[in-house]
Amino acid sequence: MAFTTAISPPSAARLRQRLPNRSPLSRPGTIRCTSPSISVSPSQSMQFDFRSYWTTLIADINTKLDEAIPVKYPQRIYEAMRYSVLAKRAKRAPPVMCVAVCELFGGHRLAAFPTACALEMVHAASLIHDDLPCMDDDPSRRGQPSNHTVYGVDMAVLAGDALFPLGFQHIVSHTPTHLVPEAQLIRVIAEIARSVGSTGMAAGQFLDLEGGPNSIDFVERKKFGEMAECSAVCGGFLGGAADDDILRLRRYGRAVGMLYHVVDDVLKAKAKGEGDEEKKKKKGSSYVDVYGMEKAMEVAEDLRGKAKRELSAFDKYGDGVVPLYSFVDFAADRSFTIDSSV
Repeated sequence: MAFTTAISPPSAARLRQRLPNRSPLSRPGTIRCTSPSISVSPSQSMQFDFRSYWTTLIADINTKLDEAIPVKYPQRIYEAMRYSVLAKRAKRAPPVMCVAVCELFGGHRLAAFPTACALEMVHAASLIHDDLPCMDDDPSRRGQPSNHTVYGVDMAVLAGDALFPLGFQHIVSHTPTHLVPEAQLIRVIAEIARSVGSTGMAAGQFLDLEGGPNSIDFVERKKFGEMAECSAVCGGFLGGAADDDILRLRRYGRAVGMLYHVVDDVLKAKAKGEGDEEKKKKKGSSYVDVYGMEKAMEVAEDLRGKAKRELSAFDKYGDGVVPLYSFVDFAADRSFTIDSSV
């Protein structure tokens, strides 16, 4: 439910004026990684081409997702599943974050790919269900008509229902047993189940529908922070991270997921302007709706700082932590666009 909206660089530029840690030396396509609590050598990690890192992983993940969901009987369900999972404008943020964290702790990329694909399946399933008329009632997703708009509400429900268990099955059947011990794999499966369940994203969607004056913080944390938190934690489990590090990854991922969506709210509000009728009709609320533009920007700045503070404990890993710092900057700055068809 996080990392879902495509934002163009011109809109993001307006927000950068208020968010910290941007350098005038930064340029589109390269993110300047900064941390509030460390000093790093420019030759090591001051400049990192996050776009190339991300798009390279996208190519591998897209291939594996295509292989993981072949069309078979009943054909219509599989076509609906593939339609959402293989959408060309999907950014693949959950699987990329999972792989980056796994590699930070010395895990092999091949060990992370099955879980990375499962996270994308679960993410796509949650978006299919979110878009339904009885939920957020969104007619489009990832630059194309929503699943139910093309295949009908009944088939969209079935496609989402099928993707959730397929993700778990894919982890169990495709993770190399010589790279990931069974105990770690069980923790991965339990984490994904928790994140999508009645205390995770489902709870966030429930309160988003119900509304209420004090619900926005919970909705942001559960509906939008949960997927990134789960992705970071699963990467940690696959890489063999210690329990203390898992807690840091949990807080880091949650902050990044929430940051991404709060920035989305700000950019959308700036693009639409006040009094937009379409926004008024849409179900749910945003930080901008509840607290106003200035407060939403302050929340974004705070979340960016929180995410980077959690990462400071991993600076001992050197360049391995740079992609995770870059995730924070991308969530805040949107210095480039991601297209999974690259």
